[in-house]
Amino acid sequence: MKKEKIIRVLKVAPGEMPAVVHLPNHLDSLQKAVSIGMEGQGLIEIIELDASTCILCNEEGKVLNLEPNRRLGNDILCGVFYVTGQNKYGDLASLSAADIEKYSKLFEDIPDISEEEVVKSMVMRFYAY
Repeated sequence: MKKEKIIRVLKVAPGEMPAVVHLPNHLDSLQKAVSIGMEGQGLIEIIELDASTCILCNEEGKVLNLEPNRRLGNDILCGVFYVTGQNKYGDLASLSAADIEKYSKLFEDIPDISEEEVVKSMVMRFYAY
């Protein structure tokens, strides 16, 4: 299966409703996409939602003090993020129409998230060997 050059994804920006956008599917463009609201390019973090969808976000969103966006389980995502599809090889892929509808509903509520809540969600674990 050939990797898609342009992918249809759901953009979720702080204070905005989710919107369908198209992103070039290469590292430089994806790093720029998760860097909206900051200087330079951010590091990408991929959070798997299920076997066919994931979230593409800035790995350092909280540390860089990006604007709080949405809650995801017990975590808070900061800065813009994208819900993308993924194929069986782990490559990012376009979302299906059903997934666009599902995740648009999931992220349609715009929460009021305090800075204290963001700080409390920052967890650092150290493991001794």
